[in-house]
Amino acid sequence: MQQLRRLGTGIGWRPEIAEAVERMPGIDWVEAVAENVCPGHVPESLLRLRERGVTVVPHGVSLGLGGADRPDESRLTALAERAEALGSPLVTEHIAFVRAGGPLTASPLLEAGHLLPVPRTRDALDVLCANVRAAQAALPVPLAVENIAALISWPGEEMTEGQFLYDLADRTGVHLLIDVANLHTNHVNRGEDPARALDELPVEAIAYVHVAGGFERDGVWHDSHAHPVPEPVLGILADLASRVAPPGVLLERDENFPEPAELERELAAIRRTVTRARARATVGAGTRGGVTYAPSAPKAITGNGVEPDAGAAGRSEPGAAVRAEPASGAEDAARQRLALAQTALLSALVAGTPAPEGFDRVRLGVQARALAAKRADVVAKVAPELPEILAEVYRPAFLAYAQGHPMTGGYRRDALDFAEHLLLAGLPESAETRLLREWWLERSGPAPLSRRPGARLARATRRVLLGR
Repeated sequence: MQQLRRLGTGIGWRPEIAEAVERMPGIDWVEAVAENVCPGHVPESLLRLRERGVTVVPHGVSLGLGGADRPDESRLTALAERAEALGSPLVTEHIAFVRAGGPLTASPLLEAGHLLPVPRTRDALDVLCANVRAAQAALPVPLAVENIAALISWPGEEMTEGQFLYDLADRTGVHLLIDVANLHTNHVNRGEDPARALDELPVEAIAYVHVAGGFERDGVWHDSHAHPVPEPVLGILADLASRVAPPGVLLERDENFPEPAELERELAAIRRTVTRARARATVGAGTRGGVTYAPSAPKAITGNGVEPDAGAAGRSEPGAAVRAEPASGAEDAARQRLALAQTALLSALVAGTPAPEGFDRVRLGVQARALAAKRADVVAKVAPELPEILAEVYRPAFLAYAQGHPMTGGYRRDALDFAEHLLLAGLPESAETRLLREWWLERSGPAPLSRRPGARLARATRRVLLGR
């Protein structure tokens, strides 16, 4: 496994706080959402940070490495271009699936618009390893992948999160981005023990660490990235830092940005937590939830997820040896099974189909509502004219629309489809309706037309009706 440079303390760069980040003392590096950076037009703020020697790391959210399909070549190319444009030492993505359906299931392609958990099964691990290798081969710099937060659990899982991550790193040599806020989220929502995950995962594979805030409602923890970092998350960070000196630690904040002084206080608390945990580690003790304990060494996990005998010979580090991988036919079969399972779940979440067997229907309802709410929020950002035109009608109208109209082509396409849906529904003629019609007509064309006569006729008919 390639040794990565130490990053230090960083913060997630967002346009809303760009100026504040440039003025913050002690910022060694920043992370930018890869999909929001255009290689030919890198934001001036990021260029100024780079000129000062601040490292910039692109963080992808749409690759879907945990999905059943092989990684999309155009998305990999785009991620590689951003790494090169930013002069980054590595790029990061998520252990998640973000879309399902398509040719593998002979069904419409569905977009989640969010990161969804991968089942911790042999099939999912085989597919994930193959996808990670494809990404590694296409990228000019090392890749690190992040554990995600989840509201739901897959039935019939065969490994813990720590075992799943260990085997992934062992088989591919990929680095890990450990999000301690996501470990806390999974503790509240799925009853998983963060300490056990840290016991089992390969700490030597960690590239850096995410820290973020959230909130609890009705017994469910929402990883909002819009609230202060809570003490339990700092406790997990201390536990991790008592085991290994994290190469980098980064504060994530995506919405509801506070004053810069508040962000600086959170960064100071993160630095203090790591420093104290490392100091205690030097004398053989650490803290976990306020309790003094002796930190455990990471457990070695065998290929079948079972701890080896205490007398087993020394185990190689993750990535040091290549394991036997499934033959192409076996991998294709695993992709098919995973595709069917992920499509059934995503369809239940975004298209209202019945919940797959074994899932908690109540929790699926919570996740479905969360996906629809996030969809409404993101559409409002990429098409801010819609909430301006529709005012207080926008959100309830979009949530009603989302119940029967899954996203199939990204958020900008979603905004156009939503506006078209409202107009075709026969809104009463008003100033708002006229503005909405003008907005849709201006943005819906010109575009490459389908070669199918039926599709061309349907598009022309819609434009005539909306023009009236």
